Amino acid sequence: VRMAAILHAARAGTRRAPVGAAAALARRFSTAPAMDKLIIFDTTLRDGEQSPGATLTGKEKLLIARMLCRLGVDVCEAGFPIASDGDYEAVKEIALQIGPITEGRIAPMRICGLARANFKDIDRCYDAVRHAPLSRIHTFLASSDIHLEHKLNITRAECISKAVAAVRHARQMCDDIEFSPEDAGRSDRAFLVDLCDAVVEAGATTLNIPDTVGYTVPEEYAGLIAYLKKNCKRSSEVIFSTHCHNDLGLATANTLAAVQAGARQVEVTLNSLGERAGNSSLEEVVMAVRTRPSYYPYHVDIDTTQILRASKMVSLYTGIPVQPNKAIVGANAFAHEAGIHQHGVLKHAATYEIMTPESVGAESDLVLGKHSGKAAFKRKLQQLGYTEIAADETQLALLVQEFKTVADQKKQVTDADIEAILADRMAIPAASDSWTFHSLQLNAGTDGKDRVRATATVALIDAAGTEHVEAAIGSGPVEATFKAINRIVKVPVNLVQYSVNAVTGGKDALGGVLVHIQPRDPENLTDEISEVAEVTRAAKNKRLPVYTGHGTSADIIVASALSYTSALNKLIALGDKVNPLKVSVSSDSTDRILDGK
Repeated sequence: VRMAAILHAARAGTRRAPVGAAAALARRFSTAPAMDKLIIFDTTLRDGEQSPGATLTGKEKLLIARMLCRLGVDVCEAGFPIASDGDYEAVKEIALQIGPITEGRIAPMRICGLARANFKDIDRCYDAVRHAPLSRIHTFLASSDIHLEHKLNITRAECISKAVAAVRHARQMCDDIEFSPEDAGRSDRAFLVDLCDAVVEAGATTLNIPDTVGYTVPEEYAGLIAYLKKNCKRSSEVIFSTHCHNDLGLATANTLAAVQAGARQVEVTLNSLGERAGNSSLEEVVMAVRTRPSYYPYHVDIDTTQILRASKMVSLYTGIPVQPNKAIVGANAFAHEAGIHQHGVLKHAATYEIMTPESVGAESDLVLGKHSGKAAFKRKLQQLGYTEIAADETQLALLVQEFKTVADQKKQVTDADIEAILADRMAIPAASDSWTFHSLQLNAGTDGKDRVRATATVALIDAAGTEHVEAAIGSGPVEATFKAINRIVKVPVNLVQYSVNAVTGGKDALGGVLVHIQPRDPENLTDEISEVAEVTRAAKNKRLPVYTGHGTSADIIVASALSYTSALNKLIALGDKVNPLKVSVSSDSTDRILDGK
C-alpha cells in the first residue's frame, strides 16, 4: 500500500491516491505558502517572438497575453517597445487590457518591457508599461569582455557607469527595475559582482543573470548564481533570476540547477521559443518543480491544466509546430506504443507516467456537431481559454457561421478543429486585412507527358469591399492558385516553406496549411508584372523577416489559398514597421511596390 501511494504521489497528477497515502500526498502538487515562491517570468512575446518566422500581430499578442494571465504567469515581458511602433502599441494594449485582470489570480500579472541601457529606450518602455497596475522596466547591458571590446567598444568602468545611469533613470519612473548583464555566463565573476553591486545601489530590484549564448553547463551556471549571492553586498535585498538559452540543449537543466542555488525567478517561454535554439521551457520548468518537490521545494502559481492550451495557441499563431516528442506538450508526451509499456500503463498508469495527462490539460477532446448552437460553441470557447472572443458578439457570430460550415462537412468538430478555425480567422484584426479570400475555381489534369497542368480562378475582396478576380496556370493546383493571388495582390514574395497537416483524424479531417513567405529583394526585381506573379521558391534569407500564414479547410487547396492570403496580409500590415523593406500596396497600380530601405 505504501509503495502504491508513493507511485501515485510521484505522478503528481489529479487522480485519487490510495487510502493511507497521507504521508505521500506532500509530494503532490502544492501551493503551500510556507514554501518559497518561484516567480515565473514569461518572455514568449519578446524573446520568443525573436524566433525566425515567429512575427506576431498586435491582436495575436493580446490573445496570447490573456492566455498567459489565465495560466498564472507572474511577469509577462510583453515586448521591446523601442523596436517598432507596432511593438510599442502591443505592449501598451497588453498593459491596458490584460494588466488589470485579477479574475482567478492572486494578484494582477506584472507587465514588463525590455529596454537597452539608454534613456530613450527606457522612456519609451515606461510609456508603454505604465498603464498596468503592476509594471516593470527590464534594462540590459553586455558585461563580457568579448562584447565590451568587439560590440560596444567600451571599458569595464564605462560599462558600470552606463548601467548605473540607466537603472537610476528607470527607478525615477518605476519602482520595479530588472537589470541583466548580457552574456553573464562568459563574464568575469569579480567584475560581475562589481557591476551587480553598482546597479543594486542605483535601484535595481531584480538581477537577471543571462546565459545569453547557451554556453554554460548546469554545475557551472549554478555555481555562478551561488557566487553572486555570496559575494554581492546586498544580495539578500534583490531577487536573482535565470535566463538560459538552449544552444547546447541545457537550458532547462541550467535553470533548475540555478533554482537550487538560490535563484527565485526563472525567465522562460512556451514551447521553448526564442533566439537560435530557444529558451528554457515554461512547461518543463514548472512541471519539474511540481513533479519533484523533494528536489525543488518551491511553489508556483501556474494553473498547469492550461499549459497544453497555451502551447497550442502559441504554436498556431507563431506558425512554429511543436515537435511530437517535446516534453510535456508534444503529441507523444503521453503516448505509449511499445507493448510492454502499454501493458504496464493499463495495469497501473504510474508504471510509465510520472504525471497525469490531465495535469497539463491533455484531456480527451469534447466534440460538437452541426446541431450544436451558439451557446454550446460559446461555452466551448470559454473552456479553451478564449474568453475575450467568446464575449465579443460580433466575432462570435462570424465564428459560429464558420463552425457550422465545418460541421456540415464533418460529423464531429473537435477542440483541435475549433482552435484551427480560431487560428485561421483571428490571426489578423479585420480592420488591417488588405485582402479577404472569397472564392476559388479549379480545373486540373495531365498532358500527354503525364505532367499536371492546372488553371485556377481566384476572387479576393480588398479593404474597400471591391472584388478582384484573376486566373493563372500552374504546374499544379496549389501553384496555379498562388500565382492567381499574386496577380491580384502584386506583392513579390518568395515561398520559403509550405506544409500540410491533418488537424484531426478521419477521412473528413480538416486540413491545415502553413506557409512561410519573405519579401523578394528589390535589387533582384524588374518591373515586369509577370515576374511578380510567379511563385518563386527560395531558401530563407536571414537578412529579411519571415511572415507566416495559416489556413484551415476541408479542402486542402482552399486551405492553401487562405494561408497564402493570411501571410500576405501580415507582410502588408507589418512590413513598414518591422521590415527592412518598406511595403505599400495599391490595387489599381502596376508599379513596383518594394523599395529598399
